[in-house]
Amino acid sequence: MQYRQVAEGAAGRTFVVILEPGEEVLTTLAGFAAENAIAGASLTAIGAFQGATIGWFDLPAKSDRKIPVQEQCEALIAIGDGAEGDDGRPSLHVHAVLGLSDGTMRDGHLLEAHVQPTREVILIETPMHLRRRRRPELGIALIDLSSSRI
Repeated sequence: MQYRQVAEGAAGRTFVVILEPGEEVLTTLAGFAAENAIAGASLTAIGAFQGATIGWFDLPAKSDRKIPVQEQCEALIAIGDGAEGDDGRPSLHVHAVLGLSDGTMRDGHLLEAHVQPTREVILIETPMHLRRRRRPELGIALIDLSSSRI
């Protein structure tokens, strides 16, 4: 992974993060957020994967239905946020649209993906420390503004 901070102001820092072939996206970005003390962020990204697992949230089951993509795919759209999870570590929530070689697409929550050949991420820190809390009635963790702080 390579990165450069490209801006800093009262609203926070902006980083460009370039992931390398083989790196797992969510693990690498969560590590980056921890190392740089980023407790709230929004992100957008482009790039490609050697394969990925995305998920469609099944509310009655309170879990993601996993959708494996077992081929090279383009991350046509990826947008998400970062917050501190219940365990105190960075928690990422990323939605992705993946383009396949036949022109079809798969979309959902990005659960796992390995970079091939690159992944370019723009990460914008929020001025507020965001806190994500597990909501047992939904089966997911969501940003809790009452627990977030400046």
